[in-house]
Amino acid sequence: MRNRCFSLAAAAFLLLSTPALADDPENCRSIRLSDPGWTDINATNAIASVLLESLGYAPDVKTLSVLVGYQSLKNKDIDVFLGNWMPAQQNFVDDLNAENAVEVLTQNLSGAKFTLAVPSYVAEEGVTDFKDLAANAEAFGKEIYGIEPGAPANENIRKIIEADDFGLGDWSIVESSEAGMLAQVARAERAQEAIVFLAWAPHPMNTKFDITYLSGGDEYFGPNYGGAEVFTLARTGWSDECPNAAQFFRNLQFTIDMENEMMGKILDDGQEPQAAAADWLKEQPEVLGPWLDGITTLDGEPGLPAVKAALGL
Repeated sequence: MRNRCFSLAAAAFLLLSTPALADDPENCRSIRLSDPGWTDINATNAIASVLLESLGYAPDVKTLSVLVGYQSLKNKDIDVFLGNWMPAQQNFVDDLNAENAVEVLTQNLSGAKFTLAVPSYVAEEGVTDFKDLAANAEAFGKEIYGIEPGAPANENIRKIIEADDFGLGDWSIVESSEAGMLAQVARAERAQEAIVFLAWAPHPMNTKFDITYLSGGDEYFGPNYGGAEVFTLARTGWSDECPNAAQFFRNLQFTIDMENEMMGKILDDGQEPQAAAADWLKEQPEVLGPWLDGITTLDGEPGLPAVKAALGL
């Protein structure tokens, strides 16, 4: 009898001393993520997707422009967005906050930057600031290369042109995709021609090309060459509905080097994002502990062993 009582007491102690593992309801299985087509968000969405699938979730990444993606958060058609670049996207966030449509889960990256740049051979000819562009208009063909239509950075360029700031009133913006813009940069580099374009970090363009970020654009892109922080947003109410998944996204934080490596696998090695993410995670298993701290599978089992098993670690 005494042994039976001891066993019951020991069991009770173990229950009380073991951290409770919380699982999400079945309706949290599908997690809808927005992707504006940028390689950095391709990479972070892919990492999230590989980990979530290992935990029993079903991530659903939808390719949407920045504008449509934010509208979809507001309409509750998207659950999570990993690409809230601030302050570049402040106007979008102000609109969403006015309607209490989103919440910030975490800052997932610091040390980012985003502004205009030129190849360094162009900078060596004296183009190092926004104010130097107009004097070299003929060399640039009065064109600034941007990314996809509707991107906030493109709108910043458009504001400069419309205000005739820096003498750029008769210039135009060439809207394309990230890949299309960088292909043009590569062509210009091969021919040693002048080109001015949107550039940012993290991105393997910073190691693939020798580029110089232009000073002088603080009013439009912010100080420190468009110095930025990137945040993870969720639609309002989602973190209460799916607390385990929400905590996973709060844990998921990156560094510039991490994203450069991941993006290099996609852009330079030609890997599909999820294959690149799986390979990278196998190469960097030390990230799993912090990212999966306190996280369970969808059905409430410890998350870290499940992910390691799925990755073959």
